[in-house]
Amino acid sequence: MTFGMLTAISPVDGRYRSKTEPLAEYFSEYALIRYRVRVEIEYFIALCELPLPQLQGFDVARFDELRDIYRLFSEADAQRVKDIEKITNHDVKAVEYFIKEKLDEMGDFEAYKEFIHFGLTSQDVNNTSVPLSVKEALADVLVPQIEELIAQLQTYADQWADVPMLAKTHGQPASPTRLGKEVMVFVYRLTQQLHELKSVPMTAKFGGATGNFNAHHVAYPQYDWRDFGNRFVSERLGLQREQFTTQISNYDQLGAAFDALRRINTIILDLDRDFWMYISMEYFKQKIKAGEVGSSAMPHKVNPIDFENSEGNLGIANALLQFLAQKLPVSRLQRDLTDSTVLRNVGVPFGHTVIAIQSTLKGLRKLILNEEKLRADLNDTWAVVAEAIQTILRREAYPHPYEALKALTRTNQRMTQQTIHDFIASLDVSDSVRAELMAITPANYTGM
Repeated sequence: MTFGMLTAISPVDGRYRSKTEPLAEYFSEYALIRYRVRVEIEYFIALCELPLPQLQGFDVARFDELRDIYRLFSEADAQRVKDIEKITNHDVKAVEYFIKEKLDEMGDFEAYKEFIHFGLTSQDVNNTSVPLSVKEALADVLVPQIEELIAQLQTYADQWADVPMLAKTHGQPASPTRLGKEVMVFVYRLTQQLHELKSVPMTAKFGGATGNFNAHHVAYPQYDWRDFGNRFVSERLGLQREQFTTQISNYDQLGAAFDALRRINTIILDLDRDFWMYISMEYFKQKIKAGEVGSSAMPHKVNPIDFENSEGNLGIANALLQFLAQKLPVSRLQRDLTDSTVLRNVGVPFGHTVIAIQSTLKGLRKLILNEEKLRADLNDTWAVVAEAIQTILRREAYPHPYEALKALTRTNQRMTQQTIHDFIASLDVSDSVRAELMAITPANYTGM
């Protein structure tokens, strides 16, 4: 088979490629190689600017030319790296040799070539490339989509702010609420957790073979390599350097970012289930698109498939995010290789998250509010004003108000407006309190 959307094993790169394609710029094999080249080039430039004695003669005017190696990095360049890797059987060493080939093409770099990858281990490149890709994917793709979801929910919260709705706790009728407020709960939760996600510092390992700058220090003991590493990671890559590491990153902050994204996904999943229920309760109808089929057997059906699609993808995403957060910080002694293959899957939960968010947005934008049904449910459930009545009676020091309302409402008798008003009329209260109680309805007992 020829590889393509129809032959891809994962739906992230197959069925849903149109939704996940922006993530290829950050998590594909091509992208990982480009990030590695970027780190190597910026590191070489930083050594020139230090400067190391042997690099003092390097023409700084050629820095832009060097940066073009990663800025203009092509799929053909990535393929060349993979071809070299077939010989080296080492992916980062292949990147080093590729850059040296580029320097040969540019000319006049022979004296400086051995300072490409100088003193580094492959994890200095990987453990800067991956967190950098995660940081930029979050900023460029994930966060804007989460913000779009929050904005859509905020629009609905404002639009439905005054729409009364019967609440359900334990699946049973409860004190009425307002639809806009219930949507606002998700706005609030997502906003809070998005802030937490943005607050997680994205860190990187950069310190030589076992984290001590051994090779750097033995070659140039006169330099403060920890300070150099700190400045390189922060100023060139926009990350924070982990101060004490083994050969690999501690991955603690990367795990924190995955956990923060997982919490956001959990909130979206909660939202999906609530709106699925509201549709099943007929509080919403769904826009119908000509030509679409809801069921292959039942012509009348318009199913809430977007919320179901989102829920399924969020489940996969969260399972992977949890695994990544738990596995990556654990490594045998100064390192084992288990993190390497795991890191190559970082983009997969991001892909499922993107699919889910877009499905949720699609589902939300198909909703048609059915106020008639909301009103009917409120008018059919007068028992929910019992809380209001007994609370006012408590205020008036009426004897045993809770018990009186309990005896009235906890029967199999249907509570109607007449039932409630007959009860109020029988109370030994002032006319003003009776009028206050008579004014309460399921539709206006919605709080603040």
